[in-house]
Amino acid sequence: MKPNTHSHFRRLAQSLLFIFILALATNGYSQTSSPKTGRVERIKVHGKGLEGNLAGDSPDRDVSIYLPPSYQTDKKRRYPVIYFLHGFTDSDDKWYGLTKHWINLPAVVDKALADGKTKEFIIVTPNAYNRYFGSMYSNSVTIGNWEDFVAEELVTYIDKQYRTIPQAGSRGLAGHSMGGYGTIRIGQKHPETFSSLYLLSPCCMIPNMGGPGGSEMAARMEGVKTVAELDKADFITKAMFASAASWSPNPTNAPFYLDLPVKEGQPQPMVTAKWAANAPLATLDQYIANIRQLKALAFDAGSKDASIAATNKVLDAMLTNYQIPHTYEEYDGDHINRIGERIEQKMLPFFTMNLSSEPVKGGKK
Repeated sequence: MKPNTHSHFRRLAQSLLFIFILALATNGYSQTSSPKTGRVERIKVHGKGLEGNLAGDSPDRDVSIYLPPSYQTDKKRRYPVIYFLHGFTDSDDKWYGLTKHWINLPAVVDKALADGKTKEFIIVTPNAYNRYFGSMYSNSVTIGNWEDFVAEELVTYIDKQYRTIPQAGSRGLAGHSMGGYGTIRIGQKHPETFSSLYLLSPCCMIPNMGGPGGSEMAARMEGVKTVAELDKADFITKAMFASAASWSPNPTNAPFYLDLPVKEGQPQPMVTAKWAANAPLATLDQYIANIRQLKALAFDAGSKDASIAATNKVLDAMLTNYQIPHTYEEYDGDHINRIGERIEQKMLPFFTMNLSSEPVKGGKK
């Protein structure tokens, strides 16, 4: 029995060694194939159309860029791009985890990739925070030509510097709040640049025809005389100044170079008209032919975000009236509490479905 015993222990040792080697190999495999994270770069992009703005903001803008996990290893691969626009008083660094904030966009994207909910994209966010706490992504001598910067200059720069698929079918435009406004504002004018749009809780969709909101609001606005006073103002007052800088600029009205919708306590109809001319729900009819060229359009808002949910319903009705395919959803949430979840579960799958990952020969830029 002794030879058999030795043989038994030898086989047992071999089996244990095999299991040990297998465990090492399996452990090694899990490390190399564990979910990888993308990389964030923050660069400067010069805006020719932002030069000489009366607010004195630099035309050299910070831009945060999310490069997907395979970007560094698959050197020949090209990627579709999502241009993502942040909201009022926000900035690119807040959204990209470079400054503590209520959301970390790269972490959201990494999670969606790990869960198989999205394909890989380059994601680009310009810093639209300015002297007035937000550009409204509009063209104005006071703040510079932000609409043109996003739709033309930024896209051209990114296509030259990164391995993008430089055509509309592989470009999406999205944004939150002010960024959602910028998305529909720019997207409805530039189907030759962006093929798919996703609006997260878009603000500023309808003109404020009722004026500035009463005598108290008018007094607060007109009480702001200096930049220091504006910096200390409440959120709504800041938003009114940002809107005026974007939509009713006045190159001779120092120090802010804008016209407010109230003067000496009286509503200013011409200013109100200018603001209405920048409201997407007021201008949508002019761009129906462009909107029909889009491959996909989606928008959502939380039910507790009442005014924005209400304007989303109007947008839904208008698009339905024109028989334009779109996706509209109202969910249980407020203006910010479920935005990360919406990006992960709705926005990224939307672009996964609608943006092409393959260049189209002879396709439009």
